[in-house]
Amino acid sequence: MQRDDSILTAEHLNLYYGENQALRDISVSIPRNQVTALIGPSGCGKSTLLRCFNRLNDLVENVRLEGRILFEGLDIHDPGCDVVELRKRIGMVFQKPNPFPSSIYDNVAYGPRVHGVRGRKVLDAIVRESLEAAALWDEVADRLHDSAMGLSGGQQQRLCIARTLAVEPEIVLMDEPCSALDPIATSKIENLINDLKEHYTVVIVTHNMQQAARVSDVVGFMYLGRLIEFGPTARIFENPQEELTNNYVTGRFG
Repeated sequence: MQRDDSILTAEHLNLYYGENQALRDISVSIPRNQVTALIGPSGCGKSTLLRCFNRLNDLVENVRLEGRILFEGLDIHDPGCDVVELRKRIGMVFQKPNPFPSSIYDNVAYGPRVHGVRGRKVLDAIVRESLEAAALWDEVADRLHDSAMGLSGGQQQRLCIARTLAVEPEIVLMDEPCSALDPIATSKIENLINDLKEHYTVVIVTHNMQQAARVSDVVGFMYLGRLIEFGPTARIFENPQEELTNNYVTGRFG
């Protein structure tokens, strides 16, 4: 089940919201330092699966999970798992940019401060490195103490990516990170995703098949809570093994 190059593995995952089953017997291994895209029609379970990977579904009432999720071989639902530490190592970027109503600097420095970093020089370095990694430094270097709310939507989303990177995660989860952005901002985020995989493992949920084809190395196609097919991006789009996958990527439904 767990491949040698995988960093995150789900085994026979079932998830229920009350009586409603949202995920059905999902087993998948996420490869290290690659971009994995989850595609499928609305309501198929993509975002639900993504939120399982850093236990964000814990915050939803009446959620019940069966199966296991292994991160670096350790069960993330083990009683000894520190959820705060888990979410530091597996960060999340949401669909809509959600900067804090504070300065650009304080947005990026927030996570390191929470985890005990206090030295100004250390924080300065973290802020700069994170903004550079998020391809935003050149645009904001002279206004770090201005409000983050004054940035454009695309800049705010890259700031949220910088904020995620500031605590040095190993995995970056992205839940439709471009859906609220214009084409130019989307292009910048896509270029950034391609750069990030040098240092991080990226898992992105997208409703845009063209985007999945552009940015990902591997693709998982989901339908009605099931993972129908998972494999290299080129094969999924050019030679899918399952009829359902073929019908979706050729536009026959979705």
